[in-house]
Amino acid sequence: MAVSRLSAVPNSAPSVEPLGEVFGLGREPETGVQRIRRLQREARMLAQEQLAAFARDLGAMAERAAEIADGGDAYPVGARELASRLAEDLPHKAQLMTVITGRTAQA
Repeated sequence: MAVSRLSAVPNSAPSVEPLGEVFGLGREPETGVQRIRRLQREARMLAQEQLAAFARDLGAMAERAAEIADGGDAYPVGARELASRLAEDLPHKAQLMTVITGRTAQA
C-alpha cells in the first residue's frame, strides 16, 4: 500500500473581482420595468410577512399581559391594571391587523 503525503494549502486565495451580473442561462436580462415589478412584488411579500409576525407578537403580548394582570400581589397594582387593559385591548388589535393584512393581500 502506497503512503500518500498531504501538504497544507494556505487559506488565502487570490481575490477575484466579479465580472458582472449573473443571469440565468437561457433567459433574457430583466428590463427596468420587469425589475421594478419584481422588486415591488418582493417588497409587498416582505411587508405581508412582517405584518403577520407583528399580529402574532401582539397576540403573544396579550397573553403575557393577561398573566401579569392575573399575577396577584407579586406585581404592583398599577402594573396589573395596565396589563389588564392591554390584555383586553391587544387581541382586538391583533385581529384587526390580521383582517387588514388579509384585505390587502387580496387586493
